[in-house]
Amino acid sequence: MSGVTVSLSPSAESSASRDVGALYRSHHGWLHGWLRTRLGNACEAADLAQDTFLRVLLATASAERPLRLEQVREPRAYLVTVARRVLCNHYRRQSLERAWLQALALVPEAEHPSPEQQLLLVEALHEVDALLEGLAPRVREAFLLAQLEGLGYAEIALRLQVCERSVKRYVAQALAHCMLAAP
Repeated sequence: MSGVTVSLSPSAESSASRDVGALYRSHHGWLHGWLRTRLGNACEAADLAQDTFLRVLLATASAERPLRLEQVREPRAYLVTVARRVLCNHYRRQSLERAWLQALALVPEAEHPSPEQQLLLVEALHEVDALLEGLAPRVREAFLLAQLEGLGYAEIALRLQVCERSVKRYVAQALAHCMLAAP
């Protein structure tokens, strides 16, 4: 989540950052330990703890429905909920990177992209993954079967055990979702 800037009004900024700061001071050590137990790695736990608090800060800065920390009755339970999402994203990113490395291993070394191109490709994979995460599971699966495996609607319908019309609707929903998310 690097490169994120949070823009708040001066009064909201001081109040939000003060509240998040107090939450951080009170619970960071505990959250770091909770994450370290699950990850078995203190450095990764420290990174994910920081990401968790960054998400809390961003939630307090939300223009639509800002989080009001004074209304959080169980701060540790709230932090665990946010940290679990961060942890799921972490595992999903690791899985994507492993799949990328496995695919790369199948390519002759002379044809490997440069390290810079590899980094750009991995970042693009993460962006596509985040975009597709917003889709319903069946919509995502139908879209991936059509786009990555090149299956026709009839074949997808058989795999998903739905009618072909549903597959058309799923793929259309996925395409619309992707088009709306495009910059």
